This record gives sequence, C-alpha cells and structure tokens, in this order.
Amino acid sequence: MENVIENIKGKSGFIIDMDGVIYHGNKLLPGVTEFVNWLESSGKKYLFLTNSPERTPRELQEKMKRLGITIGEEHFYTSAIATASFLSSQNPNGSAYIIGDAGLIHAMYSVGYTVNNVNPDYVVVGDTHSYNFEKIELAVNLVLKGARLIGTNPDISGPVENGITPSTKALIAPIEIASGKKAYYVGKPNPLMMRSALKILGVKREDAIVIGDRMDTDVRCGLESELDTLLVLSGITDTNGINQFPYRPRYVLNGVIDIVS
Repeated sequence: MENVIENIKGKSGFIIDMDGVIYHGNKLLPGVTEFVNWLESSGKKYLFLTNSPERTPRELQEKMKRLGITIGEEHFYTSAIATASFLSSQNPNGSAYIIGDAGLIHAMYSVGYTVNNVNPDYVVVGDTHSYNFEKIELAVNLVLKGARLIGTNPDISGPVENGITPSTKALIAPIEIASGKKAYYVGKPNPLMMRSALKILGVKREDAIVIGDRMDTDVRCGLESELDTLLVLSGITDTNGINQFPYRPRYVLNGVIDIVS
C-alpha cells in the first residue's frame, strides 16, 4: 500500500473527476481539503475535469468555495469547454443551435460561436433542465437540413438526491432516432478531453494520473489516453463493479483521503 501511495504522490500532474471524488451533491467527501492543500503545497499541477457541462468554471469555483475550498477557476475543465474547443478547431467562428445551460452557452460564445436556429453548422446538446418537444423538433429538422449533431458528454444518467436524472445521451436519443443521424460525443471517455487536459497542465502522460469514480468514463478515458488510473470507491463504483468491466484501473483506493492520511 505504501508503494502505491508513493507512486501516486510521485506524479506531477493530477486530472481529477469531481462528483463522487471531491463531493456528493453539496457534501464534501472526507480528506478532500487535505488533498487539495497537499496538491497546492507540493506544487503539483492539477485540473478538475467534469463531464457535466451545465456550470462555468467560475460557478464550479464558487461551489468549491461554498464547500470550504478556495482555488482559481483555471483549475476547472468541463465537457462544455472541451466541446467548444473541438468545434472551434473543426470549424472556426461557426454557429450552433444549442440545447443546454449557461456553462455550454458561455463556452460556445467564448470561442467565437454564434447562436443560430435557422441554418447552424452544428446542433449541440448538453445536460439541461430546459428541454422540451419544440427544441427536439427544431433540432431534428436542423440536423436533417445538414447541421452536424454533437453531444457534450455520453452519460446516460447522473445521480441526484431523489434518484437519477437523464443525461446528455438520453436527451439526444430522440434527435438521433428521428433524424437517423448519430451524434459525436466530446466528453469522457473520448480521449480528446484527456489530451486537452494534459496540454493545459503542460505535463507528459507518463507524469500524470487520472482520479475518478467511474470505470466507464474516468478509467476508460485514462487507459485509452495511456495514463495511470486511480479508481476511488467514494462514488459510483464499488469493488464488485470493477469486475463488470474487461479492463482494470492501475490503482484502487477508498477515496482521496487514502492519499493524504
């Protein structure tokens, strides 16, 4: 166990999932404050990476502050930012019809995209509560007219206090079925997001580690990007859950508390 902790602590770049690793809803998980303090005092490079596109980095920074952790907004990277960055590299200063919340809309504007519900280059869908039949109908017809369909993240559902909530892949499904077109998803486990994170951190993949609570997104994304992976059991996946997958994480700990305790 000591060797495992030494190996993890020896990394210079940390790519860390948020929900299930840092907090559950509005509850900070044990050891997180000490872990973030250790990252800061050790001069580590770190990025909180989330598949959730609703919030801007500033809003995530404020959420962390409410939970008692103060760090700069440059430490946050979302699937919305990754999606905007990808579309900007594919088709600079294009236009999109967006079904999504502030985080996604802000990210698209920040790369020079305009909102267009007549003849957009893309239809972009992210997690949102403002979802209705009129938006689906418009999206289907825009895709049929040639707009390309993009999803910020391929999650089917996410945890909420009273159960689960449908996520982007579930929201995009009616558009795919009715238009006959498949969406391209930018968020984890697409290695694109991990490579962007490495570039932002400025570290080589062998010097970085991915910390997450999901086998299907975090661990898979890390493996496919050739990074070491640490699965923490403080979120979605338990020990039995690991065996449901044909691949394994490099390390397994109960939570980030194990790194610093």
